[in-house]
Amino acid sequence: MRKGTSASVLPSETESPIGAQPSEKHTIYHIAERVGMSPSTVSRALSGRGYCGEKTRAKILKAAQEMNYAPDSAAKMLKMRRTKKILFAVPDICNPFYFDMINGINQVLEEHGYLMILFYTKHSLKEELKAIQNLREKVADGMIMVSFHFCEENIRAINALKAPVVLTNQYVSAGGQDRFDYVYVDTYEGIRLGTEHLVGQGMRRIAYVGGSLGEQTGHQRFCGYRDAMDGAGLPVDDRWIAESDYTERGGWLAARKWLENAERPEGIVAANDLMAIGVMKAYEEAGLRIPDDVAVVGMDNLDIASRVYPKLTSVALKQEDIGTQSAQLLMSRLLGRPVPNRGIKLLPSLVVRNSSLRAVRT
Repeated sequence: MRKGTSASVLPSETESPIGAQPSEKHTIYHIAERVGMSPSTVSRALSGRGYCGEKTRAKILKAAQEMNYAPDSAAKMLKMRRTKKILFAVPDICNPFYFDMINGINQVLEEHGYLMILFYTKHSLKEELKAIQNLREKVADGMIMVSFHFCEENIRAINALKAPVVLTNQYVSAGGQDRFDYVYVDTYEGIRLGTEHLVGQGMRRIAYVGGSLGEQTGHQRFCGYRDAMDGAGLPVDDRWIAESDYTERGGWLAARKWLENAERPEGIVAANDLMAIGVMKAYEEAGLRIPDDVAVVGMDNLDIASRVYPKLTSVALKQEDIGTQSAQLLMSRLLGRPVPNRGIKLLPSLVVRNSSLRAVRT
């Protein structure tokens, strides 16, 4: 199948239809004249790049088949040429979580003479679809994609690609015909570990701040908290659940709301380190001490976790390993090497520091 198309190969690209005889060389301009459409519309239909209605596309493909159209071999070779570039689509270019991932990806790409193109998707489905469209248009040879919410629309678009894609979240479509690979850390397990750590110290009122519960990632992380609380026989109180945006300010705003209540949480689990640091800032501004007045656990184990005061307990997510293994998997696809497993799972670990340990009183 010609790259960039989403339908069957034109018979003229493989063999002539029965009874067809060799004829003069036709171009997209001849097809455009025959179907009464513009050459640009014909080009989009034949290449599969850009929008073209299904009825229009079917009419153009039928005409191309009848005219024994075949693309110019030189142009086809140009289209097939490798760009030696990889797209890395991320939702937040300011989050240091991705810095180590970028380092891991680059180490692999440099070994193969590839360059990375960073594509900022802003937590937006529209921007994710733009990244996918860029790959369809051969801006790069493959893509590593971070998304907090894979849905039917972006998964369908990814599966329609001819270029390899590696996701950094686990996703398996119901039909089981996915064309992408994925490398991920079990963040459900990470939040469960952090919550159980606080439960193990006798805390009962444990709050949680995470991403949107309507997103795949946000829901998975919340479930780790919920299941740890259920397992300990502790209630999940809506007052102690906050949906935020994975930023320091988001964590600060959530904590400010909790501080308005007479009854406050004894411990707080944040779905990433930036929100955990925002929580700590809000409590410190209120004249309260960590961990004496509230214990805090984050997730990501960023470098800053060991530099704030008190040092932040955090779940390590192996960002560099995610990047390295994602890039290795992508290069295996590009080089035609066998890939024994389309999904790679990494396990998190809890790094305990002072922010979650009650101060020893003498």
